[in-house]
Parts: sequence; structure tokens; C-alpha cells
Amino acid sequence: MPRLFDSAFRRTPLAALLALATAGLCPRASTAAPPKGEVTKHSFAKSTIFPGTTRDYWVYVPKQYNPAKPACLWVNQDGIQNKAPEVFDELIDKKEIPIMIGVFVTPGRAKSTKGGGSLDRFNRSFEYDGLGDAYARFLLEELLPEVETLSTTDGRAIHLSKDGNDRGIGGSSSGAICAFTAAWERPDSFRRVFSAIGTYVGLRGGNVYPTLIRKTEPKPLRVFLQDGSSDLNIYGGDWWMANQEMERALIFAGYEVNHDWGTGGHNGQHAGKIFPEAMRWLWKDWPEPVKTRVGSPMLRDLLVPGEGWTLVSEGHQFTEGPACNAKGEVFFNDIPASKGYKIGLDGKTTVFLQDTDKANGQAFGRDGRLFAVATKVDQVLVYDAEGRPSTYATGIRGNDLVVGFDGGMYITQPGRGGEPSLVWYVSPKGDARVVDKGLKSANGIALSPDQSLLYVADYSSHWVYSFQIGPDGSLLNKQRFYHLHAPDTAEDAGLDGMKVDRDGRLYVATRMGIQVCDQAGRVNAIIPTPNGKVANLCFGGEDLHTLFATCGDKVYKRKLKVQGVLPFQAPIMPAAPRL
Repeated sequence: MPRLFDSAFRRTPLAALLALATAGLCPRASTAAPPKGEVTKHSFAKSTIFPGTTRDYWVYVPKQYNPAKPACLWVNQDGIQNKAPEVFDELIDKKEIPIMIGVFVTPGRAKSTKGGGSLDRFNRSFEYDGLGDAYARFLLEELLPEVETLSTTDGRAIHLSKDGNDRGIGGSSSGAICAFTAAWERPDSFRRVFSAIGTYVGLRGGNVYPTLIRKTEPKPLRVFLQDGSSDLNIYGGDWWMANQEMERALIFAGYEVNHDWGTGGHNGQHAGKIFPEAMRWLWKDWPEPVKTRVGSPMLRDLLVPGEGWTLVSEGHQFTEGPACNAKGEVFFNDIPASKGYKIGLDGKTTVFLQDTDKANGQAFGRDGRLFAVATKVDQVLVYDAEGRPSTYATGIRGNDLVVGFDGGMYITQPGRGGEPSLVWYVSPKGDARVVDKGLKSANGIALSPDQSLLYVADYSSHWVYSFQIGPDGSLLNKQRFYHLHAPDTAEDAGLDGMKVDRDGRLYVATRMGIQVCDQAGRVNAIIPTPNGKVANLCFGGEDLHTLFATCGDKVYKRKLKVQGVLPFQAPIMPAAPRL
């Protein structure tokens, strides 16, 4: 009922008060001030993530905090805003939010190394407006551990909960997008976000968030947005429209989102008034976990409700080359260890090859043999069912390969030491020839379900190329076709392994997770992996409904609604795409 009161009071103060008073629900005036927490000021100048910077920060510890139980955490950018310590005192006293410690941080400033009045370097836009995980890592790896070395004036040690459900983060303007970015990148550590007059515009890439939110599998975040119709409308964008676009994207994707729109400008007046209500809403039902649902129809077509990623194998150095045989068993390589592994239908992983000559990509043929690119010897090797190798092609410094129904094979050669990047074709008779040159770094490769098209990922770009296949295996009508998303922290999308499903979707391993494209070349969905890494993928299991992903030192799997394709089997004609 307090939340009902606050909401009604904000919109129609007098009418709401009269209605609630008539119902006997009007809260009693407090006769005593709430216990006052302690606020201390500190400085931090030891960052390696933002080298050379110094910054001030304040730590709020409520009177009710007991160091025997790690406290919830609130982090705010640009220092103390919205009279947060006073608000926390009151809300904690009323048990409307949990006992929490507040950390209020200013942006970094690198003092001049020359002196004499020369310029400092001001890091606010760099730290706050930029995308990626750098600021989240600064908090988690550097500042918050420092906070936990402190103690209150009465000797209470500071212990912070490490559970993301117990942590919130907020800010205004650039500090707001910084807060959202920290939670977006690390939902394991921050799940409640207060965003006031957020800078979701084209200063350092923040304008892409509404698109990424719509496409990416929802993360467990709860978001409160505030803005006013007189907010900035300048060279970088329109703040008022951008914040509304964020809200619509969050709703579309399935997030729990609330907002308070007004008529104010780019200042903190409105945010200060609604901050208590926003905090009540962000922490409602705590300690119940923040939940999301899948809102995007594209993701709902792919994902099985309640089915997440499952760890299949770990303890490797770098996994690659997942390939599925006709039984549904999946094979993968650990390249540095030069070992090959098999994942049985029972889910158990066993060693298949003791020495693969550092094999990378691999694929099965119609006859059940396994073809692998052996990077140590610049050969394509082929293994029988017992794992006995023979040489199939030589002189190819390959990376990945695909084998079609007719036995023809395409191999990518990224190019090393100044060599050109190539695509090879090995005919069913074993004759090898180069069929394409010119990509920056040819990497992942896949055939369309009907095997009329070849897709090649250019690792050092954000493009997947599409070729039509000629009768003799030649590649025709080369087109830079699939437009993939690249993270702000890299110069390229890091496009790697690829596979297709029976409906013609293309699944691409990238720096941002598995990006799923429709036949028209558009990214419809992004599925992150548990550890944030993915080099390659394949469909496996008896029914080919399980997606396997090689993710650094681990391999994961996930049940999907869609069914994969084995290229060595008969071609499949999918329905034509919607254009």
C-alpha cells in the first residue's frame, strides 16, 4: 500500500491524500527522525583499468548495518545525488528497502604530468558514455575491494553482498548510461538500475542500446527511467526521445521497467523528487530475485522456456571445431593441447584423439569419416571410426571447413604472416583449388540448407559473405551480405564458427555471443554464452535440437526449439524469407 500511496500522491496529491485518509490508509506522521547513517569521504588513485586517474568517493553505512551479514549495495556515479543518504536513512528505517551500503563515485581525472597549468585529462565521458565492461570491472576489481578494506568510525568492518540481486546502481545523464552499461555487462553483479535523464545518444555509441536490447536474450535487470520533455536535443541526439526508445525496447524485450516522465530539462530536480519512489520500486519484493521474460518473437521462436545453458566439459585450454555425426554425437578439439574429444548421447565427454596435430575446424562426411584441419602440419586429415588418420589434402593452412552432400569441401585459410586470406575448394575427387581471395581473414564457413549458397565469415570485420555455388564448386556473385553487430570495445565483430538450421537461419559465433540471422542477412537475435566467450558451435543430439558451443576452456549446450542441419546429409529447402 505505501507504493500505491506514493504513485497516487505524485500524480494528484490532494485527491490522493483525501482518498487514502478516508480509507484509513494515510500514513501517520513520524514522531522521531530515523537513525542517521555515517558518510565518509575517501580518494582512490590506484586504478590500472583507468591508469593515472584519481577520484573521490563517499561511503554511506546505515546505523542498522551489522557486519555479521554482508549488506546490499548501491553504487552511484557523479558522487552523492538525490540526497541519497537521507533517503536511505528513511527507507531503511521504514523497512521499505533492505539495509544497504552506498558507494558514491566521481569520474576519474588524470592530473597533468607537466605542471605549469597544463591540462588534466578528464575521464567522465570516456568512463561513463563508453560501452563495454571497463567501468564495471573498475568497480568490481578495484574500487569495491578497496571499500571492503574500510571500517566505520565505530569499528564496523564493511562487507558487501556479492549477489547481483542484492546490488543496485544508478546515476544521472552520462552517469545513468554508465549505470545501465555496468548492469548490462555484469548482471551477475548489478540487477537494479536507476537512470535519470540518461545519455542514450550518439556520444560514444549509447544510441545502439535500444537495438541491442530488442535482439539480446533478456538479462535479469529491473530498470527505472526518468526524463523530461525539455531535456537536451543537441548534436549527439535527442535525450527525451532516446529515453522513451529505451523504455519501449525494454518492454518489447520482456524486462520489468518503470518510468516517470515530466516536462523538465537536463537537471536533477525531477530525479530528486522521485528518487524515494524509484528506490521502493527497484527493491520491491526483495529478496525475491529480479525476473525477466522473453518478449521478442524472434527469441521465442528459438528458446525453450526454462532451458538455459548447461556445462558439458571444462578444464581445456581452447576449444574449437565442434562437429556432429549422423548419430548426434558431437566432437570437438582442444587446439593447444592437440587433443580431440567426443560428447556421447549420454552427455559424457571422452578423449577421442590423443594427438590431433593441433586440429581446428572439423566436419563429418557422408561416409562417417571425420575431416579436420590440422594446423600444425598444414594438412586436412581424415579419420575413420577408430580414429585412424590419413592425409586428404596438403599445403592448406586452414582454419575451418564444411563438407557437402556431394562430398565437396570448402576450407577457409585466414592468412598468416602477410599471406592472403583464401577460400579453398576440394572436389569429391580430392582436387584442391582456391575459389576466393580478398577477405581480411576468412574464418567460419557454412552451407545453406539447400546447399546452393556458401557463407564465409570475415573475422576482422562485421560481415559474413554470401556466395552462390557453381556446378563445378566455383563461387559466384560474391556479396558482403550478413551485417553483424560488433562491440564498442573492438574494431571488429570477431566472426568465427557458423551453422544453419532447417529454416535457413545462420548462427554466428561472435564477440557479443551467438548472433542469429535470417536469410535476408539481418541479425534477429543475440544469445550470450555463460562465460561471455564463443569460438564455434554446432547442432547435435539425436534430434539436432541441441546447440553446442565451444567457449574458451569450456563447452556448453542448450536445448532449442529449432532443428539443425548436417551438411553431409541431403539438402533441405527452407521456406523463402520475409523481405
